[in-house]
Amino acid sequence: MTATSAPMQVSAGILIVGLGGNNGVTLLAGQIANRRRLSWETATAGRVSANWYGCLTQIPPRGVHGGVGFQGRIPGLASADRAVVGGWDIRPTKLGQALYECRVLEPDLVRQVRQEMDDAEIMEGVWDPSFIGESQHETATHVVAGEDDKSTRTRVERIRRDIRSWREKHGVTGRVTVIWSASVERPSEAEYDSPDELLRAVYDDANDDDVSPSMLYAIASALEGCSFVNGGSQNTLSSAMTRLFDRSYRTPDDGASSSSILSKFAPHSSDRAYCLGTDYKAGQTKFKTAAVEYLRALGLSPRVVASSNHLGNNDMLNLTTKKTLSAKMRVKSDIFGPWEEPDLDHKVCVMYAPYIGDEKRDFVEYTSLGFLGSPHTMVTYTRCMDSILCVPLMVDAAIWCDYFANNGVSAGDAARATAYLFKVPEGEAKGVDPGFFHQMKELEDVLEKISEKEKGSNDVIALGVSKGIISEEQAAALRRLVVK
Repeated sequence: MTATSAPMQVSAGILIVGLGGNNGVTLLAGQIANRRRLSWETATAGRVSANWYGCLTQIPPRGVHGGVGFQGRIPGLASADRAVVGGWDIRPTKLGQALYECRVLEPDLVRQVRQEMDDAEIMEGVWDPSFIGESQHETATHVVAGEDDKSTRTRVERIRRDIRSWREKHGVTGRVTVIWSASVERPSEAEYDSPDELLRAVYDDANDDDVSPSMLYAIASALEGCSFVNGGSQNTLSSAMTRLFDRSYRTPDDGASSSSILSKFAPHSSDRAYCLGTDYKAGQTKFKTAAVEYLRALGLSPRVVASSNHLGNNDMLNLTTKKTLSAKMRVKSDIFGPWEEPDLDHKVCVMYAPYIGDEKRDFVEYTSLGFLGSPHTMVTYTRCMDSILCVPLMVDAAIWCDYFANNGVSAGDAARATAYLFKVPEGEAKGVDPGFFHQMKELEDVLEKISEKEKGSNDVIALGVSKGIISEEQAAALRRLVVK
């Protein structure tokens, strides 16, 4: 279902900040293609059909031993075919036109989805020109203005109204995840020690703190009971922000009144929601964490990882501004931080090459010491559309948030289980082993915990029904309580 089709029962909602960007339009086009079971001609592979390759939540296990893939294996995992996709953008370009201009997908597929995408709604974006590169300013004409743009408080309230009206308009019955996929912001200099302090800063109309647009979207998400995923490199997540998403903060125990500042944002949701990030670990960085883990598993001592990548999409254009580049370099350079290996020299270079467009090219050389100090060197080279790498992670983040919330998973477990999605896992996932396969084990461990909890609860409830202690109706009510 998209913003232009009739309401239906859905399992999840995906709201994208930066919907008109390459990632946003590629995700929406992919969702339409899968929902409509489209096929199209390609230049290299002949005719292909829509699929969810790369989305671990959407593909089934495969091979003799199952392999990676969770659809059909995990009961209750939502289908992205039935999701609602919407969002905001500071540019007014129609989504079908934006898809055509970004040159990510095959022309025959673009032709088939273009009209439906052009008809989709784009909500006006909240923006602050001081946070993004000057290259983005000229086209930022589809922005929140007037009374809604007077202060941080009015901007947050506008985003909250957008979320509520979008949910109602499109009949979204499942969990909603808000995903930051807009341009990378420069780092915010605002620091808060608690969610109360964060909300007070937002509520104060005279506040001139350095509060970024991504922080406003995250705050609005928490207050509306939506998960928030920071797909950018900026420092949106903090201990105060993470605490705001904690249900115990938004739902005081024993009937106690909520904090005085939180009450000023009433009514607010107490639904379970998560705050995840930072920056999708999609291509080069994901392979680095797997490759260096492999080298360490061999008993080698990795000493130098020297990498470069170049592409020419709008995200890289935004990074030509020094103030935003620092945010990107922080996460790219810090991916091995939790290992605390001072002898590992990690070098990163990113380059803007307009001709390359969205097709990222990356080169990495790994140099390690082997037996008796003998050097070991290997090289990798990768080419792929950047959005083709990122979109599956956006889909999986939203589907996992929906599944974990429906199953009462704690914020810490949800953050650790999704750490594999991010360059630098922050919030509740901070310090998780950066090795890709270690992170996949974290996901499997959380899924096993859910399975064991569900099995134990069902056994006890079934026993109660068999003994005549409770009715089937009461059993169903108890099962619903278990996942809250």
